Amino acid sequence: MNTVADSPQRPIDRWFAHYSGDHRNATNQLIHVICVPAILWSVIALLWCIPAPGTMFRPGFWAGLAMLASALFYYRASRALGLGMVVLFVLMGFSVRWLHDHYGTSVTLWSGIAVFVVAWIGQFVGHSKMFEGKRPSFFTDLTYLLIGPVWVLAKLYRKFGWSY
Repeated sequence: MNTVADSPQRPIDRWFAHYSGDHRNATNQLIHVICVPAILWSVIALLWCIPAPGTMFRPGFWAGLAMLASALFYYRASRALGLGMVVLFVLMGFSVRWLHDHYGTSVTLWSGIAVFVVAWIGQFVGHSKMFEGKRPSFFTDLTYLLIGPVWVLAKLYRKFGWSY
């Protein structure tokens, strides 16, 4: 059995090959295209609600730190996808900031929780026997929690004929 480490491809291609193997059903893929970005947004929203340390930092510090660390991971795997993820992080970060600035921490927190729960239910429905019939990839390796968003972005790149 080949593992991610056995293949001569780029690491991102190996991650995608394994992830795609667990996501062959068209309905499950569509669910992922909707739910994975929603989960990503909800995680940013939830991290936004964690109080910033000291007086030097603003709300969103932890979300910004997580987005930076993730962007570096993605950029190392693929510059084009890394830059695309930065664009998504900026857009999602601005939307969460707007929500937080206009409605406060409580609404941001509960919105994040609601989106997180509903999107994960969608993910598990997609992986149920009704559609995919396979366990989500992150059950084998937690790194796949980071691969999901960039896998969705790579699908968009391929649709537009962009290389990564």
